[in-house]
Amino acid sequence: MVKNETEDKIICYTDVKETNKKLKHIRGDGMSKIITISRQYGSGGRIIGEKLAKELNIPFYDKELISRAAKESGFTESAFENAEKKANNSLLYSIAMGMSAYGNRDLGFTHLSLDDQVFLAQSNVIRQVAKEGPCVIVGRCADYILAEVPNVIHVYIWADLEYRKERAVKSYNMPVEKIEENILKMDKQRANYYNYHASEKWGRAENYHLSIRSDYVGIDNAVKLIEDYVKFGERG
Repeated sequence: MVKNETEDKIICYTDVKETNKKLKHIRGDGMSKIITISRQYGSGGRIIGEKLAKELNIPFYDKELISRAAKESGFTESAFENAEKKANNSLLYSIAMGMSAYGNRDLGFTHLSLDDQVFLAQSNVIRQVAKEGPCVIVGRCADYILAEVPNVIHVYIWADLEYRKERAVKSYNMPVEKIEENILKMDKQRANYYNYHASEKWGRAENYHLSIRSDYVGIDNAVKLIEDYVKFGERG
């Protein structure tokens, strides 16, 4: 059940794991090719996921999830894009998110904060694409949302800070000024957003099947490692 630090760490508006139990018998062996990728900012997790999906010839979802969730839920895409950006301070984020609904087990969906409703809409889309077939999903708490679905592989991509600083400049055109501060800020936003919505901690090894240091192996080798991992798992 999704946790909230301000009210006995329990919130009632959804039980992701209960919902996921219903997915256990929907898919067969092909489910093993659903791969979620969590990543530190600048580690190359997105490009690794994109290349992996191309190699496996399966759909890739990142910002595509936002477009689909916005279309199906009626919320604007900016509502989804801004949700994670608000999570700069874990305590303040929890309080702000919890003011409208936490602690009251009788409140329904419409009484939730906008960001809570956005998270639920996004979660529904992630579960839907998982039912549709093999795919690669980057970020969006997908590893937690699909935690109870069998044969889904969860990967975490991380890297040395100097490597991430270099990639941030070259790949994202991030200004050199305060680059380390900005990268760590992005990591903090992702961690706070994940830790708030999930019952696990972002980046903790036991939450993933495979953790890869991308600056050590390189982007293309990281893709191959995941691909081999998927194949070995299917053979087992």
